[in-house]
Amino acid sequence: MRTNETPHYDASVNTTGCCPKFNPGGWDDQELHFKDKPFVRATTHSVLHVPVNMGSVFARVSEHIDGAGASAEGQYIVLSRDLSPWTSEHLFSVSKAVPEDEMTRLTGDFVTKLFEGAFEQVRGWHEEMLELARQRNPKASDVYFFYTTCPKCAAAYGKNYVVGVAKIS
Repeated sequence: MRTNETPHYDASVNTTGCCPKFNPGGWDDQELHFKDKPFVRATTHSVLHVPVNMGSVFARVSEHIDGAGASAEGQYIVLSRDLSPWTSEHLFSVSKAVPEDEMTRLTGDFVTKLFEGAFEQVRGWHEEMLELARQRNPKASDVYFFYTTCPKCAAAYGKNYVVGVAKIS
């Protein structure tokens, strides 16, 4: 992968009017290389790791990104991780700054792994991602997940794809 690129995000099929149907081709076993890649940072509230206000936060941030003309066309990814049982962090890939939101930048090399299954499997997937990352860097510890569709759209499409993204350097 070229610096600051992700696998192509194909949003062309959207029969739900909500989330596009995720095309998993090209997302498994990739290396991503970010250098000061811009992201909008947002947090959500959780109750024992179960998100409570994710829909409203994602809608608000998406509206701000679209309003600023900062959508990362074909390079869409939202990196999510739990900061505690009560708070999650979400990093939305953008093409430029979004004035209404907190901005952050990521630098480093990351490895991906494609998963398919229920949200309840994330704990095991997290351990699998840590093991994968530590094969390349024994000190690796940052693991994110890209939840490609909301639960309703995953049910409508019949698949719940989740991309694990672990920092290796």
